[in-house]
Amino acid sequence: MSRPYIICHMMSSIDGRIDCAMTAQIKGVDEYYKTLDSLNTPARLSGRITAELEMALPGKFNPEKKDIFGKEFFSKKKDSELLEIIVDTNGVLLWDEDTKYEKHHLIITSEKVTKEYLSYLDNKKISYIVCGKEKIDLKKAMEILYKEFNVKRLAVVGGPLINSSFLDCGILDEISLLIGLGIDGRKGMPGVFDGFNMEHPVTKLKFKESKNFESGAVWLRYTLE
Repeated sequence: MSRPYIICHMMSSIDGRIDCAMTAQIKGVDEYYKTLDSLNTPARLSGRITAELEMALPGKFNPEKKDIFGKEFFSKKKDSELLEIIVDTNGVLLWDEDTKYEKHHLIITSEKVTKEYLSYLDNKKISYIVCGKEKIDLKKAMEILYKEFNVKRLAVVGGPLINSSFLDCGILDEISLLIGLGIDGRKGMPGVFDGFNMEHPVTKLKFKESKNFESGAVWLRYTLE
């Protein structure tokens, strides 16, 4: 399988929580972006929930027609290493014209997406990949990213469900975790990985390296066994 080298890069409190409003308040947040830049991953991927909170326009796409696209496909609007990739299974997020963003946007969706939503992305000059019948086929999407969009290194930057999906598919190469100086402790707040059932096996890691910063934040890097 030809695919990018994939790093999950996150910042958490010492209790493993990743709520962005919380991590923005604790020492280490500046190092998060510096360490992300140092990973040499111009292409970065977020899940729908993270994108909805931090990147997309308010509201959701409501197609007038419900015609399903129903096949694998990709549309490449621009040659660029700087990619903001968003996983949006059903195609509901709203976007501005792509020229207004610093990075070129690319949406990964399933074959359940409507034809109307893909036309919407076309009009916004946003690239997309369609693969997977009922849910996105992440392995196939990564192959397309590598072959058709020339993505050699990719940072997965949250949230917990998309992080876990990549982990469960066996396509994460590295975990990069910046631990800030704070405790969240609030009930039900998201962790770095989440959503597996009780029978899911423990994922074992190999230590790669660590680094301390003057702020007190600690950067830990692991590879998968």
